[in-house]
Amino acid sequence: MTKNSEKTTSVTWQVPDYVTQYWAGKTKNYCVVIPVINEGKRIENLLKKMLVNNIHTLADIIIVDGGSTDGSLSNKLIKDQKVSALLIKTGPGRLSAQLRCAYAFALQNKYKGIVTIDGNNKDDPAAIGNFIAALEQGIDFVQASRFISGGVSENIPLLRNLAIRLIHAPMLAFFSGFHWTDTTQGFRAYSSKMLSDNKISIFRNIFDGYELLAYLSYCAPKMGFRCLELPTSRRYPRGQVPTKIRSVSGNLAILVVLLKACLGKYNI
Repeated sequence: MTKNSEKTTSVTWQVPDYVTQYWAGKTKNYCVVIPVINEGKRIENLLKKMLVNNIHTLADIIIVDGGSTDGSLSNKLIKDQKVSALLIKTGPGRLSAQLRCAYAFALQNKYKGIVTIDGNNKDDPAAIGNFIAALEQGIDFVQASRFISGGVSENIPLLRNLAIRLIHAPMLAFFSGFHWTDTTQGFRAYSSKMLSDNKISIFRNIFDGYELLAYLSYCAPKMGFRCLELPTSRRYPRGQVPTKIRSVSGNLAILVVLLKACLGKYNI
């Protein structure tokens, strides 16, 4: 187990403390980052899908855990499902803090690009190969979309569907200058060139919750990076929705982040 912190990264990067609990070494040019916290069987099911789709032959799989207490990430699961690394965030912060840990790790290990997929098993990882192919062709930011031709959306809650289609995506499209259609989900891919660019500067403590997702959708097109949406499938299970965004206050917080991103509040 290796402890990592700001002191062991670039002096200009703000990265929460984390430990590298497992690291099998780099074998591919690309990696898939999966942020998790108490995902239970959902992360196991996602990893099984990735194994069936041979994702480990395309990219190294890196899980970044935000502090799970459910015992879902056993050593046996990690090794059986061909996971290359397990990082445990020990410092403060939520999703964006987790992502900063994993992205710093990936950039330090000189991956050419990074695919991120949520650990709650709502997305179909079969599309990861298409994301990597787009990065290989020079795209800097690939966003999954269930709302373009070829995409699939199942059982999405009505209010969330309306909020994405009528507020979140249109606002980011207008202010960024790129026609985004699906901006709240974390199934994305980035070139290392873009993530390491000092003009974007993702390694800042201001990115703690969901800020980083909205910020990158806003600033990447404006700064001239090549962006693309690809069709994907996103399926919510019937009944209780697996999400970390709950209650009116949680949804209002997402809207506040959106407004700040669109008004340039996270810019350098």
